[in-house]
Amino acid sequence: MDSLTTEQILDAHLDDWRKLAQALHARYLTGDFAAGLRFVTAVGAAAEGANHHPDVTLTYPHVDLKLISHDAGALTQRDVDLARRISEIAREQGVAADPHAVAEIELALDTADLAAVGPFWAALLTGSTDALHGSDVVDPKGRLPLLWFQDTDHHRTPRQRFHVDLWLPHDIAESRIAAAVAAGGTVVDNDNAPSFVVLADPEGNRSCVCTCLDR
Repeated sequence: MDSLTTEQILDAHLDDWRKLAQALHARYLTGDFAAGLRFVTAVGAAAEGANHHPDVTLTYPHVDLKLISHDAGALTQRDVDLARRISEIAREQGVAADPHAVAEIELALDTADLAAVGPFWAALLTGSTDALHGSDVVDPKGRLPLLWFQDTDHHRTPRQRFHVDLWLPHDIAESRIAAAVAAGGTVVDNDNAPSFVVLADPEGNRSCVCTCLDR
């Protein structure tokens, strides 16, 4: 099945869901464990019927879901269709969504030699170099955040090599950046906004606030 562009995902108007780094994410406020279990059971039945399965995290006050077509390595119409069905289930059960609560951390490492450092980090983090997919280390068991290798030039002077990419819903990124600046941060580079904005803390440590837009 063909992968969908970010524009196609946004045009689908999946109000409960937000696209972050790669997948669709949603949080449903079930309120207690029993209600969450009922919701997850209904979602599981829908997933079995569609032969397409989300990642599900059930906690006492809420349920988190993640959708991506692993065989395509991208979002496809299967994800859109199942997201819509899950939203219908939530409405049927009176469960509210909180799309602005979703977020995702990605670690980024500057490197001029991916072929040299990529296998090391894959083996260290997951136990196998097979976890290196292109410029990413992907933990097949879902225990670790994504590690992305950012291509850079060779350099001798010390500089920050690791930084945190914070993926946020596209419709709250600006307010989060403003909050970080009000708390003492600085906007270092916004030339690529709204795709990403580089921030620095008062000591110069950098982070990128990333969204799915303009990618």
